[in-house]
Amino acid sequence: MDGLFVTATDTGVGKSVLSACLLASMAAEGLSVRAFKPVVTGIEEPAEGAWPADHELLARAAGQSPGEVSPLLFGPATSPHLAAEMAGETIDPAAVIGHARAAGEGATLIAEGVGGLLVPLTAAYSICDLACDLGLPVVIAARPGLGTINHTLLTLRAAREAGLDVRAVVLTPWADPDAIELSNRETIAALGEVEVACLPFIPRPLTADLAAAGSTLPWPRWLAA
Repeated sequence: MDGLFVTATDTGVGKSVLSACLLASMAAEGLSVRAFKPVVTGIEEPAEGAWPADHELLARAAGQSPGEVSPLLFGPATSPHLAAEMAGETIDPAAVIGHARAAGEGATLIAEGVGGLLVPLTAAYSICDLACDLGLPVVIAARPGLGTINHTLLTLRAAREAGLDVRAVVLTPWADPDAIELSNRETIAALGEVEVACLPFIPRPLTADLAAAGSTLPWPRWLAA
């Protein structure tokens, strides 16, 4: 498959927005794109402002239906393995992998994880395992502010120890950075020996705005590396 696997240092960091920006920007450049996220939890939670649920946002950016993006939806905002358990279901990793491979056939796939790399889909299968099985290069979404150095370096270590090819860290949202955020960017790049890009703040989930923000990222190099 061609594409990227987008993970993050934590939940709520901005990886769905980053994924949507990549999809919208790639589509604007004429690429055939598809989105995939194995599980969406918390669909019973009220939406935050104008921003839709993750699978709906990704579907909008990729020109898909939400059901094509995410095969598994759960109401409670919990870890996927617990959400499935509460619903009396079991997540089948083989089925998840099959869905992702089918989605990426003949297209550039942006696969987004759930939470961070070590979040469990089942008691014995994590998001990191899924990333390894899909074999896509990885982009890590991270917060720009205080605490991000530790979280990002730990994620980099986990990814590399698993054999994943990390192409970049993306700090998001990046808007009027202060001295701490500027230092964090430099420190992560130096200590993590990784490219660090920055995604501008996006006030609205409009496809044109997502594409414009995504165009500031060097994703053609990440795909071609």
